[in-house]
Amino acid sequence: MADSMKLKIVAPERIFYEGESSFLEFTTTEGDMGIYPNHIPLTAIIAPGILRIHENDTIKEAALMSGFIEILQDSVTILAESVEWPDEIDANRAKEAEIRARRRIEEGSGIDMNRAELALKRSLVRQRLKHI
Repeated sequence: MADSMKLKIVAPERIFYEGESSFLEFTTTEGDMGIYPNHIPLTAIIAPGILRIHENDTIKEAALMSGFIEILQDSVTILAESVEWPDEIDANRAKEAEIRARRRIEEGSGIDMNRAELALKRSLVRQRLKHI
């Protein structure tokens, strides 16, 4: 069994990450997943959550908001709509986004509830990653 797999994370504006990983944790629309090398081939839809990239003895974390993942036996590719390292997150902006989303959900009428709930999830993921 291989000790690592190739990982490539592509965002619209850049290649976010390219390297090797011994284990990968992320959230899909079906729930949390963990991937080791030699996993069965699979595709999934990414949901807002914290991405954990295990590299030997270190773990890198990022806020992964949405996208698609392709898992092959020796490689994983994530096409992300939005992904950020902790130092790229503005804590004040994330908190303000949470307040706006909660207000929209409470008001309820005349808004797209799914959009407001997704905005709330994204703001909470960012805050959790920043340990707010």
